[in-house]
Amino acid sequence: MVACREANGLEPDTRTFGPQYHAPEDLNEYAKTVIKFYDEGGQQSFMKAQCMHCVDPACASACMLGAFKKREFGIVTYDADLCIGCRYCEVACPYNVPKFQWSRAAPKMVKCELCNHRLAKGQQPACSEVCPRQAVIFGKREDLLTEARRRLAANPRYVQKIYGDSDGGGTQCLYISHVPFEKIGLPALTAESTPTLQRSIQHAVYKGFAAPIALYGVLGAVMLRNRKKEAVTS
Repeated sequence: MVACREANGLEPDTRTFGPQYHAPEDLNEYAKTVIKFYDEGGQQSFMKAQCMHCVDPACASACMLGAFKKREFGIVTYDADLCIGCRYCEVACPYNVPKFQWSRAAPKMVKCELCNHRLAKGQQPACSEVCPRQAVIFGKREDLLTEARRRLAANPRYVQKIYGDSDGGGTQCLYISHVPFEKIGLPALTAESTPTLQRSIQHAVYKGFAAPIALYGVLGAVMLRNRKKEAVTS
């Protein structure tokens, strides 16, 4: 968390424990990644929350002006110069990742961009670089899936599933866990991405412009009726 904050030039979030300790409770305008602690019935686990960098990102689909885009290395990037602060990305994201800077006079959206400025220099993301146990690793998606399968086979106590392999259309941030994924904050999603579902609904509603034409027809009928009433009473 500290490495992420320093690499991205974020102010420390000291609201919980005071000015000496950077301890965000969740993703927010000060934190692009957060380590959460799960403890229930003797089961304990740490969970790293960040942008999932979806294969088909809902934030990019919802952004009207293209402030969010899927780019090289699979990164979902954010361009503040194109953002108008509508926060549709917040609503669209099934992982509740993008956060609005409520404390700023000129606010932006805040989310992990996989340290793209470091990748451009041939470095890896700050979080994976400093992880001493390789709980967080960085690489090509297929290589990460291969390593995840190896770890699952080597340790049967893990839930035998790679979260993000197909969940929500697939993500490029992948998880394995010995705790059920929904208990550590990862939503249960189908293999269909959120944008795909949105597009299918929109296409059904607007197929052949049937819905807009029907709406205009109703509005026209109402206007005609009102005019007739006005003509009778005048």
